[in-house]
Amino acid sequence: KMLESIFDLPVEKQIFYAVLGFSWTVYLWEAYLSYRQRRIYRTTTHVPPELGKIIDSETFEKSRLYQLDKSNFGFWSGLYSETEGTLILLLGGIPFLWAVAGSVTARFGLGSEYEITQSLVFLMLATLFSAVTGLPWSLYSTFVIEEKHGFNQQTLGFFLKDAVKKFVVTQCILLPVTSLLLYIIKIGGDYFFIYAWLFTLAVTLVLVTIYADYIAPLFDKFTPLPEGELKTDIEALAKSISFPLTKVYVVEGSKRSSHSNAYFYGFFKNKRIVLFDTLLEDYSPLNKSGEPHAEQPENEESSSESKARPKNKKQGCNNPEILAVLGHELGHWKLGHTVKNIVISQMNSFLCFSLFAVLIGRKELFVAFEFNDSQPTLIGLMIIFQFIFSPYNELLSFCLTVLSRRFEFQADAFARSMGKATELYSALIKLNKDNLGFPVADWLFSMWHYSHPPLLERLRALGNVKQD
Repeated sequence: KMLESIFDLPVEKQIFYAVLGFSWTVYLWEAYLSYRQRRIYRTTTHVPPELGKIIDSETFEKSRLYQLDKSNFGFWSGLYSETEGTLILLLGGIPFLWAVAGSVTARFGLGSEYEITQSLVFLMLATLFSAVTGLPWSLYSTFVIEEKHGFNQQTLGFFLKDAVKKFVVTQCILLPVTSLLLYIIKIGGDYFFIYAWLFTLAVTLVLVTIYADYIAPLFDKFTPLPEGELKTDIEALAKSISFPLTKVYVVEGSKRSSHSNAYFYGFFKNKRIVLFDTLLEDYSPLNKSGEPHAEQPENEESSSESKARPKNKKQGCNNPEILAVLGHELGHWKLGHTVKNIVISQMNSFLCFSLFAVLIGRKELFVAFEFNDSQPTLIGLMIIFQFIFSPYNELLSFCLTVLSRRFEFQADAFARSMGKATELYSALIKLNKDNLGFPVADWLFSMWHYSHPPLLERLRALGNVKQD
């Protein structure tokens, strides 16, 4: 009967309730998966036999409690965010904010014909709202959970300055890009979706090109890796597979967190590698007794002779392990994973713009969200991309997670083919330990969420390499 009464409703009401219903369906599915994984965290209190040689019971317990805290936090923040989104829709938050943006532009003597200006004010207010409502959750995550488990390295002042900087930088990119996109859609005629897609492609390429040189340094300090054994080895590794490496940087990630990482970026013949200081045994401030943020002089060699280090390293990988990790990362490049991901993302983007072109003229989509008199382009983009495409986005996201896991196995195999299996084996164990990754996963949770295969699966795929 309930279904019948829903189908008796006008089309716009059906659309509205379908969007709301799907959103809660996804939320409940995610909550069920997280519940399954939390049950694993609660019940797996002893190191499973197959992990006995890999992980000690103290680290296992630490990672279990860390992941349990994160999962509990995820439950509450997810519930809040779903409830907030539902209330915004039910109480007409989107048309209300659009009207507020209209009254702001009207104060400057700009009427409804200045739709792009009104859209930018709307966007700024919407991002400000989400930044403010998200702040308490972000503070709790950083200063309660990450702090409790020894990862947070930030002061409150640093955190808030960072948040303001992030907001300003986002606006500086978001507002001009959006205004140009809306302008292109307005003047593009019948083929506007092709021009809009080409414009977003160009913006993506520009951002990828300038991000590491101009945007990332606003938040973190990048230092060229000093001359020495590690740098020479990295250059030799890159040369052995014709990777066009131009620079190697160390980023001071330890000011923010003790989690570790490495990545490469750049187009064509201009590739750079970035290593987090927390990844490097000889650089990690956490390994320097009594001086948590001691800086490594630029001219100092990274060899162990230059400064006596404590024997028991608390964090990071040694040079052969770092080379194995980079062998894995460069494997992504050599096997064309990066290019494949860009192609998939652009095909998806083109498809979405094409469907947007078909749907943007449907008045009922706007009426469903209480836009009875006007059909602003930005609101159309929001309704179609965020709400109408959400079932498709969920499916695509799952497929990309499956593909990503496959790529990770291939990159591991590539590092193995370079003779780095033993080093990668020990590096994966160290990184799992440093980042308190929990090595036991529920199969369904893992299948849906893990873009990287679980540790045990990766180690098995590397083969039964004898550890030192």
